[in-house]
Amino acid sequence: VDTAVDIFYRKVLIDNRINGFFDGVDMEQQINKQKGFLTMVFGGPNEYSGKDMREGHKHLVARGLNDSHVDAVIENLSATLQELNVANDDIQTIANIANSVRDDILNR
Repeated sequence: VDTAVDIFYRKVLIDNRINGFFDGVDMEQQINKQKGFLTMVFGGPNEYSGKDMREGHKHLVARGLNDSHVDAVIENLSATLQELNVANDDIQTIANIANSVRDDILNR
């Protein structure tokens, strides 16, 4: 999971579609949140104790976060997992989980 998150954020931070949303973000804290999310997705414990998706992304929606940005995040995550030779079925499962919280992320 650690390697996946490190590769994922390298991709995200050079992706001009979404990297602006990370300006001023404490990336160490962000990376730890993502590691917790992926650990849970892969069947590990859910130890996340921060804001819920809706509250945690509200300020980004106010800055213009929309479906195209969520798509870009999922694309980068999928590309990362492909790079790590994760099975396609598992990648699809993770994409489905990410899509299942899309409305919360976008405050809809």
